[in-house]
Amino acid sequence: MAAATPRAQGKTPGKPGIARIISASLIGTTIEWYDFFLYGSAAALVFNTLFFPDSDPLVGTLLSFLTYAVGFAARPIGGVVFGHYGDKIGRKKLLVLSLMMMGGATFAMGLLPTHATLGVGAPILLTVLRLIQGFALGGEWGGAVLIVSEHGDDKNRGFWASWPQAGAPGGNLLATGVLALLAAVQSDEAFLAWGWRIPFLLSGVLVIIGLWIRVSVSESPLFLEAQARAEAEAAKAGPAAAKQDAPVVEVFRHNWRGVLTAIGTRLGENVSYYILTAFVLVYVTVHLELPKSTALNAVLIGSAVHFVTIPLWGALSDRIGRRPVTLIGSIGMAAWAFAFFALVDSKSFAVITLAVTVGLLLHGAMYGPQAAFISEMFDTKVRYSGASMGSQLASIIGGALAPIIAVELLKDFDSATPVALYVCVTVVITTLTVLVAKETRGRSLSEQRSTDEGASATASATIGS
Repeated sequence: MAAATPRAQGKTPGKPGIARIISASLIGTTIEWYDFFLYGSAAALVFNTLFFPDSDPLVGTLLSFLTYAVGFAARPIGGVVFGHYGDKIGRKKLLVLSLMMMGGATFAMGLLPTHATLGVGAPILLTVLRLIQGFALGGEWGGAVLIVSEHGDDKNRGFWASWPQAGAPGGNLLATGVLALLAAVQSDEAFLAWGWRIPFLLSGVLVIIGLWIRVSVSESPLFLEAQARAEAEAAKAGPAAAKQDAPVVEVFRHNWRGVLTAIGTRLGENVSYYILTAFVLVYVTVHLELPKSTALNAVLIGSAVHFVTIPLWGALSDRIGRRPVTLIGSIGMAAWAFAFFALVDSKSFAVITLAVTVGLLLHGAMYGPQAAFISEMFDTKVRYSGASMGSQLASIIGGALAPIIAVELLKDFDSATPVALYVCVTVVITTLTVLVAKETRGRSLSEQRSTDEGASATASATIGS
């Protein structure tokens, strides 16, 4: 191990240092998720009218969600590219780049001409910008959770690493709050005419703040150690033996079980989240014909509870394990999926809010330990690539398709029961995946294992820790 690395010199951040790292990751991640979720909310509420005006409400919403899904399709590509360079040149540089790309695309959306002005060119430009968003977010998640995980200690990793996870509800809270405020102070006509642009343009200000904070953090000490060790080994082996496979190739060659475990762990969590926060907006406003403010405010309150409780679930995973906490969420969500729509059908704001809040509370049990759980599946030299690929591949079959499948099921059956069944099936897959996965709590991220050991440890067929 190289003696010149910060960790080797005894400079591993203590609580003040880790708090600064967490703050930078949380703020940056919140801004990126604000940008990403803002599109989802706008797709459910206004993009069907502004960019697909010739369709009936549900078909227009379906087309709008198809452009929404494009962002998810780009996420694995972003995961590969950002993961490769994040494992080669460091976590910090890629986090700065992802924030700039995401913020620039979102700001540009606020300047887009609509279908009435540009015709078919408007949805095409919207789709291109959505691709950029997805590409940027594909690289964001892995870097944000890893830079925290690799600065923190083994004992409290679940708690520390769950804070960047809280950036998702934080961003959703911010996006939904801005939209709810505009819906409250503007008429529907004014919101459709120009008010919807304000949240997108606001992203420019938020990105400047995020960059100012993010550039101040230090690089991951574990990455610096691994980099120094690799350089020393390459120098010792000589030029002929120095060539190594790209990190993503290493991951799929030696750690493919870890990637599959990450996909299965994220599937039910991903699907349930987008049903609870994106599809519910369509269901309440189009199917139940209630005001937009009803759905927006319910998601707003639920997201606030979600934001606060995710770190608590992460902390609990440090005490009892990643698997038990995740199972609380996945098993609970399998049952709640049916109760959720029964409560939403009451058309009572208080009951709808309860349905969303409990759903997000159960989702948090799956989501809170996830950053530590997935980080602990991979060694440092391929951790960015492995964590990003597992996470982002799940986003395609999970989050990208969830609103589309849900809208199509609602359109075909005029009932929420098939949607509840869909959610239930996906969280059962997550439950089975976690049951056969090996517990990772307490694993040292600086530990190096052989490739065979690394592969088997990421997804063991043994039940129990």
